[in-house]
Amino acid sequence: MGTIVLSGTVVLVILGFGNHTWWLAAVALLFVYMQYGRGGASASSSGGSSGGGSGAVPGSYRAYRDRRDKQARWDRRYRRERPMESRRQARER
Repeated sequence: MGTIVLSGTVVLVILGFGNHTWWLAAVALLFVYMQYGRGGASASSSGGSSGGGSGAVPGSYRAYRDRRDKQARWDRRYRRERPMESRRQARER
């Protein structure tokens, strides 16, 4: 993914010699990648714990295991608080 963003940025910079708007697009692309992409400052500062990783690729097996355990806790809670609904869903499967 990083190579795609890097090559896209290079293409936008090259196009920017004719039209400076492309340079702004290159800066915006780099900003979005650094903010939300893999290895960005916000992803590395969170420490990889179970704190709100909304759709990011897990950095380690530990992060995956934390998400899996959290989902299992939510599933158990749902079954405990809504027994009739969970039985209906089990019958439909």
